[in-house]
Amino acid sequence: MKTHRTSRVTSRRVVTTLVTALAGISLALPAAGAIDTATTPPHTEANGPGPGKGHGTRHDKALQAHVDALLGTGTVGVVARTTGPHGPRHATAGVADQATGDPVRPGDSFRVASTTKTFVSTVVLQLVGEGRLSLDDTVEHRLPGVVSGNGNDGGGITVRQLLQHTSGLYDYTADLPVLTTRDGYLDGRRTTWSPEQLVAVATKHAPNFEPGDGWSYSNTNYTLAGMIIEKITGHSWQREVTARVIRPLKLRDTVAPTTDPRLPGRHLRGYSAFGDDKAPIDVTEINPSVAGAAGAMISTTADLSRFYQALLGGRLLRPAELAEMKATVRAPELDPAWPGLRYGLGLMEVPLTCGGSYYSHGGDIAGYTTRNGVSEDGRRAVTVNATGDGSKGSATQEAANRLVDDALCG
Repeated sequence: MKTHRTSRVTSRRVVTTLVTALAGISLALPAAGAIDTATTPPHTEANGPGPGKGHGTRHDKALQAHVDALLGTGTVGVVARTTGPHGPRHATAGVADQATGDPVRPGDSFRVASTTKTFVSTVVLQLVGEGRLSLDDTVEHRLPGVVSGNGNDGGGITVRQLLQHTSGLYDYTADLPVLTTRDGYLDGRRTTWSPEQLVAVATKHAPNFEPGDGWSYSNTNYTLAGMIIEKITGHSWQREVTARVIRPLKLRDTVAPTTDPRLPGRHLRGYSAFGDDKAPIDVTEINPSVAGAAGAMISTTADLSRFYQALLGGRLLRPAELAEMKATVRAPELDPAWPGLRYGLGLMEVPLTCGGSYYSHGGDIAGYTTRNGVSEDGRRAVTVNATGDGSKGSATQEAANRLVDDALCG
């Protein structure tokens, strides 16, 4: 999720999410409610041996140095994993739970926030590949009457513009206290939100610009994308993501929750002060419906790396749809965090210091920061999550950027 406007984009609260799909493959859908965190048992890896042991990975000293540097910017706990020619490597630092002092472990799960967007976009593009949807379809055609009023017109916004953040729609998270303030979180963390309610928050505001006339990150776009998935398939975006991506890739520690505020199994606890001068509070539990298709998912570093490698390796989308996802436009709003960033359909393209670029989608929600990267051929991947607010300036973002860049350039 993104909870701050452009002026705060330099902080770790720039959130991103990924969307991908298994085009043309028929898969059995899970039973109703089977994807809620309360009913999906965590893989034993999340409760496995302590730091530096098991999980099929080896501890990496160079990665550890980056993780220690990231912890030093004011975060509470950090977990990172790289995958490349020498196999998977991991490093951890800090604590998973400040109350118990339990250390971070390689298999700990966490809220991935906007990294959810890549998963959702994948499903949308699978539907395109199946001939059930066109990227040029309008929101009004698929969701009649949902986007209207105060200068908002769903008839002028296409599915492509939703996935690319060129719709101009106001970001509902900027007007939702549960995501932006301490009191708002404490009062509303257990509230269930419908997608229609979230869109209504956005359409109370005039759009930022006419569709296609600019670029601005808006979680509202992906709320609508999730609604379109349900309208076409008759199933929630959570069930479609589970059936089309999570299960086929055997992402055993990844869940797309509905309303359960808890995280399953062994996990990292999140902490945030919401930008005020008081001590941070535990923000681990929150009803995920407030993030929905824009940022509700929970995963691990191993599962996210596997997902991105499968996506860029061509295992989730047909070539035509993968090419659409990777067709990017400049996103200058995010330059302070990722200089030169370009944005595709639920996928970021970020320049590498060693030349070329990597694909990614970051994710930020109060208490959790996720960063990741995968090479264009899918052979190298890196994922890192940090808990806590981190630095007030750009130090946390810069440390995470260096970790990802070094892992992919090394």
